[in-house]
Amino acid sequence: MHTRDARRSELASDCANCFGLCCVALPFSASAGFPYDKPEASPCRNLAGDFRCGVHADLRERGYTGCTVFECFGAGQKVSQRTFSGTDWRAAPGTAQDMFASFGVMRRLHELLWYLTEALERPEAGPLHAELGEAYDRTERLSLGTPEELKALDTDALRGEAAPLLRRTSELVRKGAPGPGKDRAGADLMGARLRKADLRAACLRGAYLIAADLRGADLRTADLLGADLRDTDLRGADLSGALFLTQPQVNAAKGDASTAIPDALDRPGHW
Repeated sequence: MHTRDARRSELASDCANCFGLCCVALPFSASAGFPYDKPEASPCRNLAGDFRCGVHADLRERGYTGCTVFECFGAGQKVSQRTFSGTDWRAAPGTAQDMFASFGVMRRLHELLWYLTEALERPEAGPLHAELGEAYDRTERLSLGTPEELKALDTDALRGEAAPLLRRTSELVRKGAPGPGKDRAGADLMGARLRKADLRAACLRGAYLIAADLRGADLRTADLLGADLRDTDLRGADLSGALFLTQPQVNAAKGDASTAIPDALDRPGHW
């Protein structure tokens, strides 16, 4: 199993070593944070010859907010450089469909690896580290498969197998943490007024927090796995130590310089 730094490095997107896969493989529509409709397996009109985005510096201003939210968890460069050995889909058009399909599977695998990595970093989950390590190693081995092997994977089943471990990790971490520890898993909190709320050690898994007001809220050790944070106002909120928070969730929210986020995440440029 890799060291902590090696795991984190592999799960961070590296666009310089990717063949623009998110800009080609994935579809988008004008009604979901993009200025026009694009079918899957079709290059974005802004994709340059070197696989870079021609309008990257002005994505939000040009209506591509969906691009600024997306994160591949390092799947793009792994498919480009490992699965397809550095041969791009333009040079070898016959590989395109398999490459794009592999990217979708790889992203789901790498997202799972992100969660397992965090669980392994939590000292409170020490009793589970052996099982978590086995789950990580198995997922990593599967991610090294051929395009045919990747295509055959049932990533939903794989995530289902890991779910109890992640849930038990959450319980162990939150059990010993200060705070009310409210259970609001799956709750409809869209537009909720939760300014300065004490949500320490809360279970907010899968909660709908779209456009909720969480300014100044305390979310330390709150479990945010799968929570919908689109347009959630996190200005001044404390999410340091929050469980299973991902870069796409942070990117989709509103924050500022006073918003505290876990060290493993990058502060969005639009904050």
